[in-house]
Parts: sequence; C-alpha cells; structure tokens
Amino acid sequence: MESETKSGRRPGNPQTREAILAAAMTAFTESGYAGTTIRGVARAAGVDPALVMHFFGNKDGLFGAALAYGGVPVRQLTESLEGDLDTIGERLTARYIALWEDPEIGPRIRAVVTSAATSPAAAAILKEFMIHELAGPMVKLLERDHPEKRALLAASQLMGVAFARYVIQIEIMTALTPEEIVACVAPSIQRFLTGDLPLR
Repeated sequence: MESETKSGRRPGNPQTREAILAAAMTAFTESGYAGTTIRGVARAAGVDPALVMHFFGNKDGLFGAALAYGGVPVRQLTESLEGDLDTIGERLTARYIALWEDPEIGPRIRAVVTSAATSPAAAAILKEFMIHELAGPMVKLLERDHPEKRALLAASQLMGVAFARYVIQIEIMTALTPEEIVACVAPSIQRFLTGDLPLR
C-alpha cells in the first residue's frame, strides 16, 4: 500500500475499476482495438498494468467490459422497445439512429464497430454482445414465431445501415437526413419483428 501511495497509483477498488474502464473506452475510441494497449490504458487510469490484468484478464476482456460499460448505450436503445408493437420499428430505428448521431455517443459506437471490423477477437465479443444484449430484449417482447431470427434480422439490418453511413461513409447514405433514414428503414425493421416472413 505504501508503494502505491508513493507512486500515485490507485488501489483495486470499484472506483479504480471504473477509472480503468473510462480510460479504456477513450483509448478504444481514439486508437481502435489494435492501437489500444493494456499499458497505455493503465497509464491513463493511473494504475499498474498488473491491476488491469487482475480486473479484466487481457485486452479482449477489457474490450468486452468497456463495451458493456460505455461503448453501446444498451439501456437507451432497449427503452425504445417499450410500447405498442405496431410501431416498434419506427421507435427502435429512430432511437438507434439518434444514438449514432449523438456527438458524444456516436464516436464510441463507431469505435466499437470499427474494432470489430479489424479484429477477430473484437468481432467475437461484439457478436456475443449483439446476440445477448441487443437482440435478447427484442426476443422477450415478440409475440410472433421465430423471435430469435426476427430479432437478429432486425439488429443486422440496423448494423448494416449504420456501417454504411457512419463507418465507411458511402456518399449516398451520408447525404440522407436522419429522418429520411428512419422513414426508409423503419418499415423493414417493423416487418422483421412483427410481419409475415418466409421462415421455418
């Protein structure tokens, strides 16, 4: 404890864990998955790299924890699922696009998706997160057949639109207003979630 005080490094308490996660989210946002290191995150958080390893095991574990901590605001997204199922497509799409457009949240989500596109390890973590944290709440609400397939079709559609507009920035997609995107995409999301689909 004395050496920690002298070095100015924080001990392993909940506040320290949050400081590490905040530093990690900043690093992943600014440098991507490949450019982020345990040592760099530890330095930014004011802790020893061994403490980061103690909390999260390795960079994959740190990425997963940072993703849940602040990379994708799941609660804000799942709140849009509440309400009439007949309008769930519009609510979900509008909230999803609004999060990507947000000047603070948008860059964090973009960093997560870009990391997944460039790192198999990050992609595997994002896949599990998408299945359990994003599609999972939809599955619980749907009253139609094949709820898991419906939820993942909707989630994949939303992810693809965002990737085209915000990550690789296809000109036609970036020229559309958020309102136009919602108006064009929401009917497809609604059909995926509640409409008739050729599934078996």
